[in-house]
Amino acid sequence: MSSLPVQQIPGIYHRRIGDIVVTAVSDGYIDGNLDLLKNVEVERARAVLVNAFRPVRRVSINAFLLHTKEGPVLIDTGTGGSMGATTGWIGRNLAAAGVDAKDVSAVLLTHMHPDHSAGLTDTGTGRPIFPNAELVMHEAEPRYWLDDAELARAPNDRARSMFEHSRAQIAPYKSRTRLFSGGEVFPGVVAMPIPGHTPGHTGYLISSDGEELLIWGDVVHVPEVQVALPDTGTNFDVDFEEARKSRKRVLDQVASDRLLVAGMHLHFPGFYHVARQGDGYFLHAEAWQHAL
Repeated sequence: MSSLPVQQIPGIYHRRIGDIVVTAVSDGYIDGNLDLLKNVEVERARAVLVNAFRPVRRVSINAFLLHTKEGPVLIDTGTGGSMGATTGWIGRNLAAAGVDAKDVSAVLLTHMHPDHSAGLTDTGTGRPIFPNAELVMHEAEPRYWLDDAELARAPNDRARSMFEHSRAQIAPYKSRTRLFSGGEVFPGVVAMPIPGHTPGHTGYLISSDGEELLIWGDVVHVPEVQVALPDTGTNFDVDFEEARKSRKRVLDQVASDRLLVAGMHLHFPGFYHVARQGDGYFLHAEAWQHAL
């Protein structure tokens, strides 16, 4: 008698955008309550989740690997296992995709929160996990996170720890960091600043051979709630009002343009279309792509 399976298949999924293959790479997930949400009644948010057949808040944590002519480029690095046993899977899933960390030619960050950048550096040794990678991000990110005055204004220990984490994670990459304000950062990859969640929060528009994909970072954290009720923000937004405006602007754009999106906190593998629905929007998961 055969034994029962004990784990899922590796958390990777490939999606071709023209001549560029984008691989969704799961770092895991976090379950929790709704305390992180702002500007929405908890009971209303809970009702949205229940109606979507999701009785608890589950936040997926995704990264995206671009297979380019210049070499593998990783967008975000996940948590580095810093957020519990259900996170920190980037390494094993990259291996399942046939990519070794030393082969990654560049790491693009959407922003420097720990669920996006804590996989940059081994906290035990201080060594970079991607030893040959260039670190690329919006110029406003290090300007904010390395500012001692901003650190002093942090409202609590948790916020202060984010500053300390960010500084430690990017330190080994200091000599090979490239900053931008916008525009094309790699052939076929255009940075789209989406400020508010953090000052330099950035999405990346992938374009090739007439096809496009917007990897939008943290436009939403709890997709069922924030897409339906786009005025809903989170406690992690550095500038809540700017983040709210950015979210509504991006949702309007991708719905109007029927643009395929992928997100770090959309349910894995994270590829969706957005449609208007009432005063908000609705996510349509893209059908599984069987062929590359």
